[in-house]
Amino acid sequence: MTQALIALAVSFVLTLVIGRFLIPELRKLKAGQEIREDGPTWHKSKAGTPTMGGIMFILGSGVTVFVLGWDAMLRGSFVHLYVFLFALIFGIIGFVDDYRKVRQHQNEGLTAKQKFILQLAAAVVFLCLMRYEGLLTNELYIPFVNVTVTVNWIVYLVFAAFVIVGCVNAVNLTDGIDGLACSVTFVVMVFFTVTGTLWSFQDRQGLFPAALAGGLAAFFVYNHHPAKVFMGDTGSLFLGGAVAALAFAMDMPLILILVGIIYIVETLSDIIQVLYFKATHGKRIFRMAPLHHHLEMGGWKETKVVFVFAGISLVFCILAFFGVIGRYPVL
Repeated sequence: MTQALIALAVSFVLTLVIGRFLIPELRKLKAGQEIREDGPTWHKSKAGTPTMGGIMFILGSGVTVFVLGWDAMLRGSFVHLYVFLFALIFGIIGFVDDYRKVRQHQNEGLTAKQKFILQLAAAVVFLCLMRYEGLLTNELYIPFVNVTVTVNWIVYLVFAAFVIVGCVNAVNLTDGIDGLACSVTFVVMVFFTVTGTLWSFQDRQGLFPAALAGGLAAFFVYNHHPAKVFMGDTGSLFLGGAVAALAFAMDMPLILILVGIIYIVETLSDIIQVLYFKATHGKRIFRMAPLHHHLEMGGWKETKVVFVFAGISLVFCILAFFGVIGRYPVL
């Protein structure tokens, strides 16, 4: 646990310092966010706020993982590196998307089809790598009852790939107001830090989530309302990749239902809105989707939405911890 705390602190400082230099550079590059025309009208004042700020916690957590995880890599343990690199691939996809938006000055970058294909390919490669390293089995772990169910490997691969892609895009969808995706994912990273550190078989498995938690805490300094910078798809896709990768690297993907409850609810609200709108020829269930916009339209301040959603995530992460505590021997 000591090294996890050191990783959190180091990444926090690094990200904070990187942010001091990165934000002015993003302004110089005119890497400003284009605001959705169909979004809340008061969000239009955020137009031009620098985006792609996720670069700062990607760099901060990445440097920390490499430096503090070097001894583990010398021993032949690369799990923490694999998880970071997998998340980084999604971050790169997000960066390309953001860059195209900035260059073209519109709110759409890569097409949905392009992103889906790239994300699915990355997921399959990661899963095969985890399988090769012996970290991923086709024994599906059921939290709370502490049992596993054997699933055909091909079936499991297809299931896992789509879960990863879904998780990544759900986190991306949650990044709609100042500090929301950042604060919710910080809580999730603390969960993975605690579990990864407590389980004896996980050599440095708690390192990456600890480093990312520190990076997110620093990013929140710049991203809380009113935000000085947005993480962009660069950051949100990286975070989605990190959350999914950690769940599968620890071989307990079903825990995403609990730790990712906010991501799931946000996504479901969007899906329900679209389906209901089409079925009723124009009627809506929510004032606006996803859910955080519905609450905003109902009078909730952005800070209240962030506080409540992060609090809900904390409760469900505590519940998840008790659901998986018997998964592996504790140090």
